Amino acid sequence: MLKFDLIKTDPDSHARRGTLTLNHGVVQTPIFMPVGTYGTVKGVMPRSLHDMGAQIILGNTFHLWMRPGLDIMQSFGGLHQFEQWDKPILTDSGGFQVWSLGAMRKISEEGVKFASPVNGDKLFMSPEVSMQIQTILNSDIVMQLDECTPYWQGEKGSGHITTEAEARVSMELSRRWALRSKNEFERLQNPNALFGIVQGGMFEHLRQESLEALVEMDFPGYAVGGVSVGEPKELMLQIMAHTPHRLPQHKPRYLMGVGTPEDLVEGVAQGVDMFDCVMPTRNARNGTIFTRYGDLKIRNARYKADPQPLDPSCGCYACAGSSGVSWDDGGRDGFSRAYLHHLDRCGEMLGPMLTTVHNLHYYLNLMREVRESLEAGQFSALRARFKSERARGV
Repeated sequence: MLKFDLIKTDPDSHARRGTLTLNHGVVQTPIFMPVGTYGTVKGVMPRSLHDMGAQIILGNTFHLWMRPGLDIMQSFGGLHQFEQWDKPILTDSGGFQVWSLGAMRKISEEGVKFASPVNGDKLFMSPEVSMQIQTILNSDIVMQLDECTPYWQGEKGSGHITTEAEARVSMELSRRWALRSKNEFERLQNPNALFGIVQGGMFEHLRQESLEALVEMDFPGYAVGGVSVGEPKELMLQIMAHTPHRLPQHKPRYLMGVGTPEDLVEGVAQGVDMFDCVMPTRNARNGTIFTRYGDLKIRNARYKADPQPLDPSCGCYACAGSSGVSWDDGGRDGFSRAYLHHLDRCGEMLGPMLTTVHNLHYYLNLMREVRESLEAGQFSALRARFKSERARGV
C-alpha cells in the first residue's frame, strides 16, 4: 500500500510538501530517514528515535540476509516486530552492498554471485531473490535490485572514470532488473510498495532514458540512485538538478545516500521528497557534529572547558536534557561541549550515543523546518537563512 498526497508546491523551485501513507503509518514529506543497517540505528534507543521525530527508518536487505538470516526474520513476522519499531521501514535491495564487495562478486544478466563476507559461503542475489527477502522483511517500501553504476572503474590510480558506454550497459541491466523485480514482487503478492531506481551514471541523457523506462513500468514511487559514489560534488549537483523534478509529480521521489545538510536543502529545492544517509550517525561517532551554525569537531582542544551545549539553539536531549529547553532559550539541562569532549577522549560509549542523538535530531528538525516553510510559502527565505547561518561558523 502507498498513497502520496501533494499538499503544496513552491512557486520558486521544485520543492513540494506532501504526505506518504504506508502500511505502518503516515510520513510527512520532505523527510530524512535514519539508517538502521542491522535492524538498529547505531547507538540510538528506539524511544529516542520516536522522541526526535523519526517517521521512517531504513533496514539493509543484504546484511539482514547474512545475519540473523531469513528463518529468524520469518519467525518474527518481519523486521518491525524483530526490532520493535512500529512506524514505516524502507529496505534497500542489497545492490549497493553487493557492488561494494568488488572482486568478491561477479555480475551477470541473471544476478550476482558472491562470497559471503560473514563466512565465505557462495551466494547468489537476483531481482527475484531480493524481492523474496524483502517480502519476508515486510518493509513498507521495497527497492528494486539495481546495479549501482560507479563513478570510477577499477582501483584508484590504475582505473578510469566510467565511460558513457559502460554507464549505458549498467543502466540497461538495472532497467531489465527493474521489470524482473516488479514481476516477482507482484507474483509474491507483497502488500507493500516497490520503488524503481533511476541509474545512468553522470550522463543526463542516460538518466532520462532510465527515467522514461521506469515511468512506463508504473512504479508506486521512484528513487535516484548512483549518486554520492565517489563523483565530484558538482556532478552530483548536476544530476540532482536534472533528474528528480522530471519524475512523476504525483509519486514520491527518493534521493539515495545523500547527504550533507546543504545537500538536503538543495535536494528539496530540486523536487526530492525522501533522503537517507549514514553521514549524521557515522560523523557523530567520529566526533563531527552538525549544528545550525556550521560543523563542530568535538575532539578539538578548544572545547575542553566549553560550558555550552553542541548547538545552543537545539532542543535535543544532548543539548537541552530532559527539559527540552535550548541554551538560547535559557535552558541549562543539556550536556556541555567540555563533557562530550571528555567522553570522546576517554572512549566512553555515552559520547557517540549523545552526539548521534544530536546529529539525527538536527537533520530531522531541519526537515521539519523545511516542511513548515513550504506550508507558509517561505521556502526561499528559509534557504537564504539556512545558508547564512551555516556559513557563520560555530
